[in-house]
Formats: sequence, C-alpha cells, structure tokens
Amino acid sequence: MLALALRSLRKRPGRFMATLLSAFLGAAIIMTFNSMHDTAGRPGVDSVSAESLSTAASVVGGYGTLLVFFAVASTLTVNVRQRGAEIELLRCSGATPAQLKRMVVGEAVAVALMGSVLAIGPAVLGGRALLSVFQDSGQVARSVDYSFGPIALMSGVGITVPAAAGAAFLAVRRATRRRRPHGGARKFLTYAALGVGGAAVCSTFAFSADDAALMAPPAYGAILLSVGGALLAPRLLKGLLDRLPLAGPSGFLAVRNLRRRADELSGVLMSLILFTCMATATLSMQAVENDAIDASGVPKSIDAKNLETLNLVVVGIIVVFCCVMLINSLYAATTYRSREFGQQRLAGATPGQVLGMVGAEGVILTVTCVFLGSVAGLAGIVPFTLVRTDTAWPEQGLGIWFGVVAVAAAVTLGTSLVTARRTLRTPAVAAVTLAA
Repeated sequence: MLALALRSLRKRPGRFMATLLSAFLGAAIIMTFNSMHDTAGRPGVDSVSAESLSTAASVVGGYGTLLVFFAVASTLTVNVRQRGAEIELLRCSGATPAQLKRMVVGEAVAVALMGSVLAIGPAVLGGRALLSVFQDSGQVARSVDYSFGPIALMSGVGITVPAAAGAAFLAVRRATRRRRPHGGARKFLTYAALGVGGAAVCSTFAFSADDAALMAPPAYGAILLSVGGALLAPRLLKGLLDRLPLAGPSGFLAVRNLRRRADELSGVLMSLILFTCMATATLSMQAVENDAIDASGVPKSIDAKNLETLNLVVVGIIVVFCCVMLINSLYAATTYRSREFGQQRLAGATPGQVLGMVGAEGVILTVTCVFLGSVAGLAGIVPFTLVRTDTAWPEQGLGIWFGVVAVAAAVTLGTSLVTARRTLRTPAVAAVTLAA
C-alpha cells in the first residue's frame, strides 16, 4: 500500500496540490513564530525582549496548530471523497480497510513532509520580518539578532505531519465504513466546545477592567463557540434549506444540492465561521482596548504594545490562512462537480442557470456562516466591552463587522463563481465522459 501511495503521488500530483498548499502555509506559519523561541534563547537577549518573543510564539503556536489541522483536514476530506470510486475499486480488488488507510495516510504524510520542507525558506524570511515588526514597535531591542533553529524546524514538521496523518486517517476511516456512523464523537465535541466556550466567556466578569489577561477568556471562549457552531453548521444548514423559498431553476438546484452536500461542505463552513468570529472578535476587542487606553491619557506600556501587535499579526495570519483554506476547499469541491454540471446542462440547464445555482449556494453559505460566526464573536465582544468600558457595544464594532463580512462574501462568491465558470468551459458531453 505504501508503494501504491508513492505511485499515486507520482502519477497524479495535481490532486494533492490543495493539501500541499495547506501543509506548506501551515508549516510556514508555525515555523515563523516558533523561530521566535530560537531567537529568544540566543545568548545576550535581555529579559523583556525574550518575554515578548516567547509570548508571541506561544500564543500563535496554539492558533497555528488548530488552523493547520482544520486546513489539512478539510482538503484531505474533499480529496478522499473525490476518490470514492477509486477506493471502492481497490476494495473490490481485495484491498482491506487497513491497507487503504495505510495508503491514504502514507500519501498525506509524504505531502505534508514535502510542504514542511518547502516552507523552511519562507519561514526564515517571515521570521526576520516579524522580528523587525517587534523591533520597530520597541518591544524587542535592536541588538537582538534573528535565529532559525531546532525549535522552529521540529515544531513545523512535528505539528504539520501528525496533523496530516490524523486528518487522513479520519477521512479514509469514514470513507471505508460500510455502515453510517452514529456521530456520537461529533456530538460530544460540539457540546464540549459550546460548554467550555460559554464558561470561558462568562468568566470574563471575574476579571477587573485593568487586568492584563482580560482579553484572553472572551477571545478563547469565542473561538470555542465558533468551533461548536461550525460542528453544528451542517445540521443547521439543512434546517434552513427546508424553510428557504427560492424560486426558479437556479434556486431549486441550489437548495437541492446544498441539502445533499451539507456534510461534504464541513471544511468550507468551518473556514468561514472561524474567520468571521476570530477576525470580528479580535479586531473589535483591540479597538475597545485602544480607545480605553487613549481615554485614560496614559502612554501604552510594553505589555499593551505586545498585545496590540500580537492581535493584529494573529488576525492577519487568520485572514490569509482561512482565505487560502476556504479557496482550497471551494476550488476542490467546485472542480469536482464538473460531471454534475455537465449532467445538468444535458438535462436542459443553461450555463447561466448553473452559474446562478453556484452563486445562490455561495450566498446561502455566506449568510449562514456569517450569522454563526458573528453570534460567536458577539458572545466574546459584549462581556469584554462591558467589563472594560461599562458599555455593551464598541463604537467601531459595526464598521469592523461590515469589513469582515465583505471579505468573507468576496472570497466565497469569487472563488465559487470563477471556478464554476472555468469548469463550464468544458463541453457538457466531455465533462460527463471524462469524469465518469
């Protein structure tokens, strides 16, 4: 099976490009920030600089691990589902589920390892740029020299490769099951994320307005609530579709296809909800913090500067990574539908109607995910704002929310429509024949 995995990688490398890109970006982010640990450990680095660098590496390292797993998991899930006919043929030829798991996991490990190696160069450049940001803001002394060492290298490989192996194992395990899983583990994770997230958000009221750690409970609580909402999203989407009156051929096809593919779109739903929640919550809370410091008339401390820089950098990474993850998932899922589009056209649908269907699907997905992500973000923003300023809503909150929604809608609709338009260039008969 390992030989078959290597043969598959050599024969059809294109099918693994989405996974390779996710692993590459994830490893680059992880190594970029963990190189701050290597830099902080250099001889002669003062304690303030070392603390600033170590804090950045520790906080973003946790975010990075979560994002890498979800990114690789979403692309691998789409990849395994697209190869359903191939996997079934191998099973009919005598391959056991264990052999199929070894094949898919072997492919994932090879791709993740390749992505990690390719990410070393960009991670070095990114680490140098990040150190310059900290030095320009006065959080790190100018005398500190950059170092890319074993902590960065081992963390990049040690997180990306196991994440890819675990995601591949879960994806192929689900694909090779003959009986439909009961979903007990998913239900447990959903309620656990919602429960712990709600408790974290409520704990915000136990802090004082001047507490340095005030932002941590609502931020992490909002993230956990968004994860719980993302796990519930397929079920909520199906319930919404049952009550959604969309007229016309495009609307009918959009509702029918989304209801059938709701579980397959879990990667897209997760990306959109996480992006909306984390970007809205982090930027809004940082705006509240900045306004509170400006109103006090006290200059920003090193800790306050560290927090602001860290939040802005984290949001920037989240925006880029979630957008790439979303584009990857949407591109792979839409490209895979070439046969479906061809069958619809042979049945009488025009290319315009098919594009209209894809656009309607994108709007429904965007509205659903923005709603769930906004609710999770709001659950963190309101307690933080109440404790920090005694008001319920930040002054800049609405403008930040509109900006986040605009990015989410542009990425979702743009990727779906551009990919679908490109796919529709193939004649309908050829699309059905080649994908068969």
